[in-house]
Amino acid sequence: MGQILAAGRRRAGLTQAEAASRLGVSQSRISTLEADSGTLTLSQLLTLLGAYELQLQVLDKGSSAPTSPASALEW
Repeated sequence: MGQILAAGRRRAGLTQAEAASRLGVSQSRISTLEADSGTLTLSQLLTLLGAYELQLQVLDKGSSAPTSPASALEW
């Protein structure tokens, strides 16, 4: 998960310091979450995904990912 978050942050064009500033946490906290996401809470995950403009999809076991964004349910 940490690798996905780091890649998403970079794709959003943010340094760890910039991401930390947006989220109101320290740069070292962003670094820690990217290196060891084991302590990441759901709330933190959703906040990071939003800041990095990433989307979380939940699929039924055994189903494949939607073939297009239009086929995915959105809230």
